[in-house]
Amino acid sequence: MFDTADFDLAPYAGLDTSTLVRRTYCSWHEAGWRSLLVQSFTHAREAEALPLPGVSDLHLVLCTRGEAVMRTHGDGRAARRRWTPGRLELMVPGRPTVRSYRTTSTMRSVQVHIPRAVVERAAVEMGGPAPDFEALAAGLGTGDAAVEHVMRALPAAGNAPDLYAESAAAFLVTHLLTRGRERRSPGPEHAAVDRAVAVMRERLADPLTVADLAAEARLSVYHFIRVFRDATGETPHRFLTRLRIEEARRLLTGTALTVGQIAARCGFASPGSLSSAFLTHVGLRPSAYRKK
Repeated sequence: MFDTADFDLAPYAGLDTSTLVRRTYCSWHEAGWRSLLVQSFTHAREAEALPLPGVSDLHLVLCTRGEAVMRTHGDGRAARRRWTPGRLELMVPGRPTVRSYRTTSTMRSVQVHIPRAVVERAAVEMGGPAPDFEALAAGLGTGDAAVEHVMRALPAAGNAPDLYAESAAAFLVTHLLTRGRERRSPGPEHAAVDRAVAVMRERLADPLTVADLAAEARLSVYHFIRVFRDATGETPHRFLTRLRIEEARRLLTGTALTVGQIAARCGFASPGSLSSAFLTHVGLRPSAYRKK
């Protein structure tokens, strides 16, 4: 069990976000937990150049509602990420960022803080190297159903004892560290593949080419294709198409968007190209899938 002093939230103390975010749940106050901090937020529909100081905690963010393109500047780099329900992010400890976004609907998130000391101790007990937070962040950007499930469940745990929170923190840390090791390929190439997959998820609507992805991974096109296929078992093109089909399935079942609107959001040049790819991968046309 840890006290609130174990959490490095001091950088946020002087930051006035009252007009940009409203906290709807806090596990410290409502559940009395001290082993981890769980918070739920409702976000404003627009934010411009919002500075977020870096904290030393392991800070996980899950988008649970709303869609937006998140523009992030930090550590001399800029990135665009598409935020949709299920989008996960690990904030690299100690790295401040500046964020901007605009959305037409209410955006909500669940955020979990785990003391860094817990993460580092778990890494030692597992007999591995110090945590590579950069690689963990890149890997989580490709999605993780287990982490998403736990994070969605935590605010609904009611009056569960702190042992519940401590067990959840231990699972999340162990799972992330184990996942990071299993995803490694020789040398720095595992991070290159993770970066490429994260870019695919963030830019599904863009006309991405293999050359674009190889540049993001900082590899030659030939080397990138070989490394990507070794790590995932698929070519970059097939992997990207599968991600687009998965997103199209989600939009067909969870929204009233037209097939044409879904095609544009998922990076297909026309409703017809979406329909052909959907038939190949799913066995049904989009309209038939939606009815079924």
